[in-house]
Amino acid sequence: MNSSHSSTPPQVQDLEVKDPNIIFERVWSQLVEEIGQEKLVFPKEIFWLNGSPGAGKGTNTKFIMDLRDLIAEPITVSQLLKSPEAQKRMDAGLLVGDREVTELVFRRLLDPEYQHGAIVDGFPRTKVQVECVKQLYAQLDALHQKNLGKVKGSFPKCRFHIIVLFIDEGESVKRQLIRGRQAIVHNEKVRESGVGKIKEVRKTDLNEDAARGRYRTFKEITYHALRELQEVFHYHYIDAQGSLKEVQDRIIEELHYQSSLELDEDTYRRVGGLPIASSMSIHARQELVDRLDSYEEENSELFAKVVDDIRSYFMPIIKRHAISGMALVNTENELYRNDVAIAMLIDVFSERGFHAVVDIRKVSVPVKFDLQTGDIQLREKRIYRVRINFGGADIRKRR
Repeated sequence: MNSSHSSTPPQVQDLEVKDPNIIFERVWSQLVEEIGQEKLVFPKEIFWLNGSPGAGKGTNTKFIMDLRDLIAEPITVSQLLKSPEAQKRMDAGLLVGDREVTELVFRRLLDPEYQHGAIVDGFPRTKVQVECVKQLYAQLDALHQKNLGKVKGSFPKCRFHIIVLFIDEGESVKRQLIRGRQAIVHNEKVRESGVGKIKEVRKTDLNEDAARGRYRTFKEITYHALRELQEVFHYHYIDAQGSLKEVQDRIIEELHYQSSLELDEDTYRRVGGLPIASSMSIHARQELVDRLDSYEEENSELFAKVVDDIRSYFMPIIKRHAISGMALVNTENELYRNDVAIAMLIDVFSERGFHAVVDIRKVSVPVKFDLQTGDIQLREKRIYRVRINFGGADIRKRR
């Protein structure tokens, strides 16, 4: 009797640990009870950041923050887990309980400093945590839909991004061990000099087998679980092998603006019909070539006059401004009363690597005055102000 009764709690405990529905419901219900549903306002934008051990999450987090204009410090899950039991599991390269981690992360995200956006470093890491992220999004979306048209901004549309920095096992083990050695040397210098801050030294950074085990835990559990989010949220897979610049260039490419995902539905419907800048530039060069060829074939006389004017009038002025990289040229040439000539002017400069913008200013100039009637006859004068930008010259030489 006693033995059968004592076996019940572990079974319930196992169910709580493994069933994401139960875990999420209990965490959410607890937050609602303590804080109130009307105050469960999560960040407008959350970047869930994960990566292979040694992939450079710490190195690149500040870069991602600057890229997305985030000012609040990242939520680092390893810093949230300070209990002795959690620390013991982390030292062994294992993962802590899903419910504990989920509750800690959700509570931290409710801090008002993260209202406009947050980076969560190290969550979700398991299939259960992944399911909790899905359910969190569903809950926040339901609150957003329910409160549309009510208090403005009370429950904004939330945007989730999954960022995965990935390196292979060999590179991961090498970086972990290097990090461990560097931390030890650093800490020795701090202790000797009394200057600086002691760095945390992971036990998995000091032993190759432990480092390899930590990588495999990530690959077999975390990475596999995260891939389930590819079809749900915007998923940024970033190859983190290579130089820091190479990796950050990939981050820039991955985190480019995604209006269909980031704007509210009504806003996107309003602006979505307009072309995206990147799509307009795809064939821009070929279209420029086609236009220039058509000028020569269909309007060669006018085209020749425009090119000659650029050569004789514009270029001497531009050369005098070669250092600054910008020239502002005014012309009253009647040639440019023809709109086609202005188009030719801009296209020729573009083909030669310049960026030209033409502003037309109309001025009324008196040309005749009638002494008897006092009438003034005016003539419209057009001033074509052409702003030309190009790469300036660096005349300073480094020794």
